[in-house]
Amino acid sequence: MNVGIVDGGHVEWIEAFSSPKGAAMTRRSLFAFLALLLPTQLFAQSSGEAPIRAALAKALPLLEKSAAGHRDNRACYACHNQGVPILALVTARSRGFAIDEEELKKHMGHISTFLAKNKDGYRKGRGQGGQVATAGYALWTLEVGGWKADDTTAAVAEYLLLFNKDLDHYKLSANRPPSEQSPFMGAYVALRGMQVYGTEDQKERIKQRTETLLGWMRKTPAKDTEDRVFRLWSLKRAGAEAKELKEATDELLKTQQPGGGWAQTDKLGPDAYATGSALVVLSEVAGLSASEPAYRHGVEFLLKTQLKDGSWHVVSRSKPFQTYFETGFPHGKDQFISAAASGWAATALALSVEKR
Repeated sequence: MNVGIVDGGHVEWIEAFSSPKGAAMTRRSLFAFLALLLPTQLFAQSSGEAPIRAALAKALPLLEKSAAGHRDNRACYACHNQGVPILALVTARSRGFAIDEEELKKHMGHISTFLAKNKDGYRKGRGQGGQVATAGYALWTLEVGGWKADDTTAAVAEYLLLFNKDLDHYKLSANRPPSEQSPFMGAYVALRGMQVYGTEDQKERIKQRTETLLGWMRKTPAKDTEDRVFRLWSLKRAGAEAKELKEATDELLKTQQPGGGWAQTDKLGPDAYATGSALVVLSEVAGLSASEPAYRHGVEFLLKTQLKDGSWHVVSRSKPFQTYFETGFPHGKDQFISAAASGWAATALALSVEKR
């Protein structure tokens, strides 16, 4: 049997079964031979995506259920039950997964209505509960859901310009680790919200605010994974130099643990929240490919730690201040952080498979 190969490993021609020995070659042997010649990533894509897609198929219905459970029980917006889960759902949709489009529309209306109630307050620099974290995250979710700019989004952008305007960064009104603790998170959601939904009249002030925040980011070190994740995101959004982005990327990569996961802090073990959010920003900002060892190992960690019900359990570190209620997500009083963790994990998994 004679085989010719062109540069790059592609088979150019095969002259099989040209001898008695070749004629005896089984079809199975021939395919095995070709597999050695073809790029291995072609086979990895078809076989490696199956467990990831299976994991997503289990996780997405839970995320939809808990998001609806929050919306049906509360008038407010929630980053843990709506923000990150909706990011996961929309990302999965781009990879060929079907999601409930009517439910997504309901969430967009719910979030817009929530923000519209404080439209006059936003224009005067007065926010709602959660201040910049809630307002900025809500705009991010509206953007992800395809919501078009309107008077309400313009009012929220004005609030983000006025709030803490005498400071070089945003101060969070709550201390609820990990999702409402990092000032870098506040900077990122505010920047993204202003840049996406800011009006023409606000552009110059948004530019000035961006420059001020960038100066603060450059001199302020990250303290934990949430800081590192959102510092990298914020630097990119603020227009930092490539060298700065690489340094922030390397800083985050260095904290990946041997088992493939990331921990929220140096004193905690790895979990889905930290791992998922780290992988998402490394993919979206640093361009880390799903075939890179760091991403592969992170995905392996997430697949290994997903529970049979499709969720990931993360123990809450925040002191409760709201009346407890069930959203339909597992894990009882840990359900809010676990829903957010599962959202980050699902988003990271979805980013690792091909678009369809």
